[in-house]
Amino acid sequence: MNILYKSEPERGRIWAELLAERAPEAHFRQWPDDGDPAEVEYLVAWQPPEDLRPYTSLKVLFSVGAGAEQFDYAALPPDLPVVRMIEPGLTQGMVEYVTFAVLGLHREMPRYFRQQREKQWLEHSSLPAARRRIGVMGVGTLGEAVLQPLLALGFDCAGWSRTPKQIAGVTSFVGTEQLNAFLARSDILICLLPLTTATEGILNADLFSQLPPGASLVQVGRGKQLNHQHLLDALESGQLAAAVVDVTSPEPLPGDHPFWHHPAIWLTPHIASQAQPESALTALLENIRRFERGEPMHGLIERERGY
Repeated sequence: MNILYKSEPERGRIWAELLAERAPEAHFRQWPDDGDPAEVEYLVAWQPPEDLRPYTSLKVLFSVGAGAEQFDYAALPPDLPVVRMIEPGLTQGMVEYVTFAVLGLHREMPRYFRQQREKQWLEHSSLPAARRRIGVMGVGTLGEAVLQPLLALGFDCAGWSRTPKQIAGVTSFVGTEQLNAFLARSDILICLLPLTTATEGILNADLFSQLPPGASLVQVGRGKQLNHQHLLDALESGQLAAAVVDVTSPEPLPGDHPFWHHPAIWLTPHIASQAQPESALTALLENIRRFERGEPMHGLIERERGY
């Protein structure tokens, strides 16, 4: 198997060492050293080379991340399989981040951190988890995983998805006709949606107005889903109490962007879910071997759906 890697160099160095141990038959190159492009069978990248025409033996394009919406599909061969990364490190990282965010919002940590800066020693009544309603938009692999610890902590959980999901203890809402009802019972809204034409800009003033007054947002989906000014307006009016934002558009934000210093926003630099080199390589090799055996690959993108 001939693999070309085009992404973060340090991870590529680790992969080269691991491949030498686990799959010595593999030929691994790291961009820009692509050798003879006509020999490349598997491309692993966040962004592929601009011109794929020299890669005449290319069989599969793998994303190094959990999403693959960053690819320009119009520039890709129409029959080229595109696969996003599904591996335990990504899932565990998202579970940890979302649990942290929900607990912080549930216990009103943004409010207490503001008080700390203002040297105010004030306590406020707190709700038990059973009375805090959590809503997860996007109940795929990651969405289902993040719901499990929240259920274990006693939160009242619901999920909203394109197709029906059956998860023990989780109330399921499906499709646009049930979105309003889902939002009306979401005290903390978690966005884990893929980016599609339908979800771009979905986190906007209209959506925020349908949440309970004083609700909070955890945005770990895709940057282009969030309207920044509408979030600021919702925080200013009190419709939203706080937000945890891990993904933005653009990334990074410009230095004068109000998210950097807003007292009700926790901003992190797209670190909620990060692939771990060892488990990511294991997932990649398993998918390559599945492809070569003629079996379905995990994370195969359905281009007509966009994910």
